[in-house]
Amino acid sequence: MPSEAPATAAQSALDTKPVFNPMPLNFDTHNFPALRNDLYLRTARGEQTERAPVWCMRQAGRYLPEFRAIRVENEFFRVCRTPELATEVTVQPIRRYAGLLDAAIIFSDILVIPQAMGLEVEMVPGKGPQLPQPLRTPADMARLTDHLPGFSVDTELDYVYKALTNTRHALQGHVPLLGFVGAPWTLMAYMVEGGGSKTFAQAKAWLVAHPAAAHELLGRIADVAATFLIGQVRAGAQAVQVFESWAGELGPRDFAEFSLPYLARIAARVKAVWPDVPMTVFAKGAHYALEQLATETAFDVVSIDWTIDPAVARTRVDRALEAAGQRRTVVLQGNLDPTLLFGSPDAIRQRTEEMCRGFGGSAHIANLGHGMMPSHDPEHLRVFLETVHVASRALRK
Repeated sequence: MPSEAPATAAQSALDTKPVFNPMPLNFDTHNFPALRNDLYLRTARGEQTERAPVWCMRQAGRYLPEFRAIRVENEFFRVCRTPELATEVTVQPIRRYAGLLDAAIIFSDILVIPQAMGLEVEMVPGKGPQLPQPLRTPADMARLTDHLPGFSVDTELDYVYKALTNTRHALQGHVPLLGFVGAPWTLMAYMVEGGGSKTFAQAKAWLVAHPAAAHELLGRIADVAATFLIGQVRAGAQAVQVFESWAGELGPRDFAEFSLPYLARIAARVKAVWPDVPMTVFAKGAHYALEQLATETAFDVVSIDWTIDPAVARTRVDRALEAAGQRRTVVLQGNLDPTLLFGSPDAIRQRTEEMCRGFGGSAHIANLGHGMMPSHDPEHLRVFLETVHVASRALRK
């Protein structure tokens, strides 16, 4: 277990010296390096494993000084659209935390789908994503390009595929590579609001005032997202995650009508093409829908945030599967409150051990309950990762 003392010389060298040799761009999708660490994939498929695999949402991001150095000269979406930059940023946390992270997630953004559908998206410093011309009324959907002759998801988002392929080679099999998309309700909320919101009043008003148009838009986004995920696997992603970041803005009834069916549609379409590729859904704030996510969709993993006790979540999911007569394992992922990483190393260890005990020895992928924050101390994440390794292994003895 790490202490509060300064990092050792060996550890400091690990943080700064790359463990991956520089490689030329490689877009070969047929000859990937053999995978050396399949712990994440085995767990996601419901197998019993020697410990819980661990990775973190937004593990490639502004909390890392090496990421900030790249962003000094490169606008956010330029990093996403440039394969060598996206690869470098994706690999940075794997390099820094060598041997501690069990998966990499491609550096991209959920809003590349609205961009592909014809909307402008800007990443404004201090404000986050902004859509200058949002969809204020259903008539504005005519500006979307996904129904135009010749529209191709694969063409519009080929830069993500290239980043995935190149990154899969650059990882040299050290860990599996994850792809992802934003879920339809979350993307619709951005597309209607024009950015983030405290209330999402305009997007939610659509659901009441224009339900038919809302369903049309959600369906179109779902179709683009499913096609995109299928392409991501073809390009090299070994597992995928769907982020329903604003699920908690919906009550149970609206979630059942305007989110769940489209999550299920995406999972079904991807599984029809890639049945063995693990899929995760993260419906943040929607723990009221755990049973539905487990029994009414084909996702292998359900990610939970910190607002639900993991033992309670495990019991509810298992009972729902049994009641539905489904003989399958739904793995849980999560769920440490990210703000706990602002605590002392001892506090982080204690709360991480508690989290691991909550999930017990069941199939569990350790993660935060949401993403890393820009002001997090990178060494505090190291404490979390190391503690998961020790604590989860002890639970499985």
